[in-house]
Amino acid sequence: MLGLPQSTEVKRPLPKVQLYKRFDWKPSQRESFDGDVSHLDFVNWIAPRTLPAIAEGAEVKEIFVIEVSLKSRNFDTKSIVLLAKSIPQRVIYLLRSEDNALLAVYHTKLFTSSWQPLDNVSVPLDGLNLDAVWQNIVAFVGELEVAEGNSLTEQIKVDEERAKLVRQIESLERLMRSTSQPRRQRELYAEIKKLKSML
Repeated sequence: MLGLPQSTEVKRPLPKVQLYKRFDWKPSQRESFDGDVSHLDFVNWIAPRTLPAIAEGAEVKEIFVIEVSLKSRNFDTKSIVLLAKSIPQRVIYLLRSEDNALLAVYHTKLFTSSWQPLDNVSVPLDGLNLDAVWQNIVAFVGELEVAEGNSLTEQIKVDEERAKLVRQIESLERLMRSTSQPRRQRELYAEIKKLKSML
């Protein structure tokens, strides 16, 4: 499954009741999570013990894959963020709804891939150690291009800043189109030009 070696497979159920007891979620959080998720299974364990070709990283010692069976494709991402923040491990979430699935990972924020048939979903294991493998998985799921010299966290911050600038530019462009005063249009144009130079 997911194109991962058979040596990493560990099909074990992860009861929701156990999560509720262990993480002490509020009743509203439990209710929301229960409304989105039918059940969870621990399906893969990526570690030097299961994949001797990949060394332990300085930060990442192991990566888990948890299959989350959703009740519907219209789930609240807050449920997955809550789960990800509660489990202090590097985890790839395989969110499944019938025969379709998407991947989700949490690294400073939640990244998800797009829905596709379950058979087409795969996880790349690129890197010589688990730090590199994890970085490549997050970049793959989040469709990030990590610039040379940047760490994954720095790149996420750069991408967020860039997205924020793009939204500001689009907002100012809409305002400029709706403004009839030439002087105000010039001011907005100058502001847009300044923001574009920061991209």
